[in-house]
Amino acid sequence: MIRVLLAEDMHLIRGALASLLRLEPDIEVVSEVPSGDAVVPAALEHRPDVAVLDVQMPVMDGIEAAAELGRRLPGCRVLMLTQLGRPEVLRRALAARVGGFMLKDAPPADLAAAVRRVHAGETVIDPALAAATITARENPLSPREVDVLRLAAGGDDLAEIAAALHLTKGTVRNYLGAIVTKLDARNRLDAVRIATEAGWL
Repeated sequence: MIRVLLAEDMHLIRGALASLLRLEPDIEVVSEVPSGDAVVPAALEHRPDVAVLDVQMPVMDGIEAAAELGRRLPGCRVLMLTQLGRPEVLRRALAARVGGFMLKDAPPADLAAAVRRVHAGETVIDPALAAATITARENPLSPREVDVLRLAAGGDDLAEIAAALHLTKGTVRNYLGAIVTKLDARNRLDAVRIATEAGWL
């Protein structure tokens, strides 16, 4: 019997996924949680074989939860589910050593098959997304530059970004200039557009 932990913040979707998996004779859903920060405590309590995690969850996203789970319970394999079929998201997931990465619009029967394959030690990745990731441009921005641009995308001005990141306004201005140059953007707004479309924010 494959013991599964399911993490999804949307109650209806979580219930539907749990119901699908419970139809399988060899799969047992041992825990359901609504947020990323609840994954590791639930996993330590229930000792699942496979954790099925949504990428986007409150408090801690699924990829961060997967990385923490790998440190705390390395025997538990992870299958990520996402609506965001972006190469950069897949790269982050693979860096966190997840065993599988599926899009939520995959056929329902594929979920149980993916759980079995991940449990068996295989790596399961949507083929179209894998191909897109191979050909996609890697994020040229540093983590700090991503932080700056994310705040700028949210409408923060120089002073607000500087205060939030404990930087001077001049340093923030330098970061924004470097970002525009690295992305070959026309201006800050164009840089936000380019980074958002690429899945880097």
